[in-house]
Amino acid sequence: MPQVTESASSQACSDVTTSPSRLALIGFMGAGKTTLGRALAQRLGWPFQDLDDLIVQREDRSVEHIFQESGEPYFRQLESRVLREVTAQDSASRLILALGGGAFVNTENQARLREANFFTIFLDASPEELFERCQEPRVVRPLRQDLGQFNQLYEQRRPEYLKCSLRIQTGATEIAALAENIIRDLKLLGSPGVSE
Repeated sequence: MPQVTESASSQACSDVTTSPSRLALIGFMGAGKTTLGRALAQRLGWPFQDLDDLIVQREDRSVEHIFQESGEPYFRQLESRVLREVTAQDSASRLILALGGGAFVNTENQARLREANFFTIFLDASPEELFERCQEPRVVRPLRQDLGQFNQLYEQRRPEYLKCSLRIQTGATEIAALAENIIRDLKLLGSPGVSE
């Protein structure tokens, strides 16, 4: 059984009984889900998918445009549908999946991930740090307005995020170090041919 380090930076949200082969990275916008997912995938040689990227490919328009033109309820329905398709893939195959900030708030999505044997990792940081990270000029986040609204949405979603398998505090930790800690703590194995 993997020993999950329970320090100030990580905390098990539920019992870890086996080394997982399917990871879902969850958390608020700006948490680093996509960046960490890519780093883990590269290090392990596992496939990586980003739920928002899959939605953008399917719709042939950005998340921002989907929100503007079709609204958030349409986006959430589409998000659940795409997640259902991804989780229906062979459950024995390895996969790292980054979810959008609102996907895990939906209890049906949580159940779908559990049923498909995904180990969920909540990437957490303070709302102020997350707000700062979201100031990238080339990335538009439809639900990021002012810090007060941002903090309120974070606090509203956080109880759902805490239903994860593992919570990791990401503040001031480099992505490479986070990836190595996850690999070590969960005893994740790289694909054949990937150097350890």
